[in-house]
Amino acid sequence: MMGQCGITSSKTVLVFLNLIFWAAAGILCYVGAYVFITYDDYDHFFEDVYTLIPAVIIIAVGALLFLIGLIGCCATVRESHCGLTAFVVILLLVFMTEVAVVVLGYVYRAKVEDEVNSSIKKVYDEYNGTNSNAQSRAIDYVQRQLQCCGIHNFSDWKQTHWYEESKNNSVPISCCKTAGCTGSLIHPDDLYQEGCEALVVKKLQEIMMYVIWTALTFAAIQMLGMLCACVVLCRRSRDPVYELLISGGTQA
Repeated sequence: MMGQCGITSSKTVLVFLNLIFWAAAGILCYVGAYVFITYDDYDHFFEDVYTLIPAVIIIAVGALLFLIGLIGCCATVRESHCGLTAFVVILLLVFMTEVAVVVLGYVYRAKVEDEVNSSIKKVYDEYNGTNSNAQSRAIDYVQRQLQCCGIHNFSDWKQTHWYEESKNNSVPISCCKTAGCTGSLIHPDDLYQEGCEALVVKKLQEIMMYVIWTALTFAAIQMLGMLCACVVLCRRSRDPVYELLISGGTQA
């Protein structure tokens, strides 16, 4: 009876975990999509497209979790040995994939600062203030969103081609933090004081940490799923009383 209770408890937990897997699939796909959308806003400051690999993997894992949840529920309800074995094997592969996502996330998180440092000055040099210019749109968006101005501070605009050509002793309107501000350097208190470089690095590193913690959380849940599936498999194959109950129920 204790063996039967153990199996029933493991099955209950396993069915519940499969429902969590379906919810997790949606969350993982959302996180991956969020990384893609954010990268699109900051891609001019980040030249290494391979940084998106963790996001691609996490979306693929999310899609696979829908299938895993379906296999797990069917195999648990039917108490299928083959189904549960396949469930454990697939979960193990997904678990290893998520460990790879965590490792890649830490690797690319460490590279973010160097990537931004090497590209941000070039982006600012290509700014021309027009909406048709991709670099201009990117800089204006970042300065408004992160409430920053220039690379290290607003005085960095004095070294740009746009400042030299405009000759009006001002910075872009996106540097303004008060209403009625024209970007004039005569009124520096109206401008954002913090530079964008450090804030862009911080934002991208935060996004990578979201990916890492998401992967770690669901990897832990998958370990519990594998454990419960293994308990059901082992008890089913070793407990003769359980086998007798199953065969008796089938004959009835």
